[in-house]
Amino acid sequence: MTCTQAILSLLLISPCSDEGGPSMDLAIAESLASPARPETDRAKDALRRPDQVLAFFEIEPGMTVLDLFSGGGYYTELLSGTVGADGKVVAHNNQAYVDYAAKELGPRFSDDHLANVEQVTLEASELSFPSASFDAALAILTWHDFYYVDPENGWEAIDEPAVTEVLCKALKPGAILGVVDHVATSGSDTREAAQNLHRIDPARIKADLADSCFEFVAEANFLRNKSDDYSKPMFDPEVRGKTDRVVYKFKRKS
Repeated sequence: MTCTQAILSLLLISPCSDEGGPSMDLAIAESLASPARPETDRAKDALRRPDQVLAFFEIEPGMTVLDLFSGGGYYTELLSGTVGADGKVVAHNNQAYVDYAAKELGPRFSDDHLANVEQVTLEASELSFPSASFDAALAILTWHDFYYVDPENGWEAIDEPAVTEVLCKALKPGAILGVVDHVATSGSDTREAAQNLHRIDPARIKADLADSCFEFVAEANFLRNKSDDYSKPMFDPEVRGKTDRVVYKFKRKS
């Protein structure tokens, strides 16, 4: 039984929330099962386990969610379906990501698909959002990109503390910041791991947020893979889609 099928089987028991609207599980399951989702997205579900990711990060109908460095929009699409017509998703990319993911982004947003999604293209240094405007923000497989530099291809150095400060202002008190990323060897040089392997030492993520407005509240292990070869870049065919990944939940302090 797939993750989607498992969640759908639960809907016979608890299809609605106490408020009478769709429950979190129902909303996630319906988003996963949507016939509008590209088959290329569905093929990634078994390894990405988005049902568990979205549930762990407490994504619910009606929320306003920031998909930070959203890439080709795999999670943007699922967030759109989960938050529903009463919710909103802001899909952020910088220009380098837009160029890299152009073949995915074009079809994904054609014909007014994902009508509750606002696409925002801004460099990290330009990020600015209204205060307390988001119920959650996700950084999926992108925290290491804060330490990646490739000016020839439009990826300038990022001031990570400045981005964290933007997130602090943009998230409501109690809002969730969800981070998923490829694991690098403990104690490894952060910039070297990001530059050459597209990975990050999990301790670096926690350290980046330790003195910020966010507090670490939980970790999930459903994407851990201790057999991963940390010496290989995440793009290597031997490990792609099967890397050891941390799933960290932080909460915006009141």
